[in-house]
Amino acid sequence: MKRSIMLLSAILLGATLLLVPAYSQEDMETLDNSMFKNPRRAAVPFSHDEHNEKADIEDCTVCHHLFDEHGKKIEDESSEDQSCSDCHTPKAVGNRPDLMSAFHRKCKDCHLERHNGPITCGQCHPKP
Repeated sequence: MKRSIMLLSAILLGATLLLVPAYSQEDMETLDNSMFKNPRRAAVPFSHDEHNEKADIEDCTVCHHLFDEHGKKIEDESSEDQSCSDCHTPKAVGNRPDLMSAFHRKCKDCHLERHNGPITCGQCHPKP
């Protein structure tokens, strides 16, 4: 009996550890702005799954991109297991844009291209 309980516990723990990363962005409610020492605006409310469903985005690499050492986008490679701030720092490095520019370019450019979604400061950053 004790072995069965331990085995069941191990299976449940293993399943939990495998499922948590798969659903980690599902719980996202705002874009992480903790890298900014003194943010001028509130964090952007962002429900990852709801956004992608409304925007009909199935390819993670649309937002979660990776580039090689020559600055060329690596096709079919995703950075979804990383935070944007793992690559984009508060200040630009070489050809890599700073974190704020990366957020603004990726989001705003897509919204402009699709003629859908917020594009002004106040539309994205609500007043506290």
